[in-house]
Amino acid sequence: MRAAVLRAPDAPFQIEDIDLGELRSDEILVRIVSSGMCHTDLILRDPSHKKDSRPMIAGHEGAGVVERVGSAVTRTRPGDHVLLSFDSCGWCSLCRTGNPAYCVQFEARNLTGTRVDATTSAVDAGGAEVVNRWFAQSSFAEYAIATERNAVVVANDLPLELLSPLGCGLQTGAGSVLNEMKLGPGQSLAVFGAGAVGLAAVMAARLSGAGDIVVVDLHDSRLALAEELGASRVVRGDAPDLIDAVKGGSSGFDFTFETTAVTKVITTAISVLRRPGKAVLVGAGAGRLDVPPALLTGRHVTMSLEGGAVPQILLPKLIEHWRAGRFPFEKLITAYPLADVNLAEADSLSGKVIKPVLVMG
Repeated sequence: MRAAVLRAPDAPFQIEDIDLGELRSDEILVRIVSSGMCHTDLILRDPSHKKDSRPMIAGHEGAGVVERVGSAVTRTRPGDHVLLSFDSCGWCSLCRTGNPAYCVQFEARNLTGTRVDATTSAVDAGGAEVVNRWFAQSSFAEYAIATERNAVVVANDLPLELLSPLGCGLQTGAGSVLNEMKLGPGQSLAVFGAGAVGLAAVMAARLSGAGDIVVVDLHDSRLALAEELGASRVVRGDAPDLIDAVKGGSSGFDFTFETTAVTKVITTAISVLRRPGKAVLVGAGAGRLDVPPALLTGRHVTMSLEGGAVPQILLPKLIEHWRAGRFPFEKLITAYPLADVNLAEADSLSGKVIKPVLVMG
């Protein structure tokens, strides 16, 4: 198969021929149709990230068709159309109580690029190992080996070239509103960062009947789209007296959602909360939680993984909202062929596009 391989943090992706190994009993082989590019893929370039030194295939928002299944797989069949999301063990107390995003093996299964036993299942043209289990899929490729637990079966008539971003970024944004906040009608939300994750939160807040949805970003085009998707007010992130500008004369917000992982922005997201209020952080980066303890009086701060979602429950719900025109995430997407993976990355980092999607066809 062809895959986009990252051989060093500061190197471009290279399109290479890769051979996949045999399936284990609990694994599935998926022919990838598309894969969203998420900011989490790009942390592999961060020197502080403990990346495996071997070449790696990134990608963790895959969508495709199941080609083969292992002998122990019972709920996924060849021919099924699936969205790929994060992996979980299924047996720890958190998985068994409906919290797979906080599985005790989350990091080992998703952030190492290998199986839990540290093995891989791919080699390059020279026979050298390639790390290919990033979020138990590594979907910047024509095929991916995944597990039954990180696959969500969807209807065969759905456009797989469009749906892949649901597996992480859109799930994180929407799930944070629906699951972590449980935002109700009339409540207020301020969103910091109008990327795919932040705009998914805006759409979910609108679905929930929020009374006031304020979005903060530095890109005017993204702020305009935020208004189109349901924001009641937008604020440029470089506005003077930003806290006052975001609050807009109100006493503050019931909830804030922080996607940038920038220390100053995190502090602002907490500062604009009313009491009681809750800030949900999701940004992956080097930012710090740097606040005086008094700022936390009556306020709560949490870091959310994957929006606290059960993908097999949330993703079908988001698809139904999309079918009904209530979750128009297609407005965020720009498609690129796999060969243009480096252009997709550059356009994402510059803010030119909101959600790049690599299409394998």
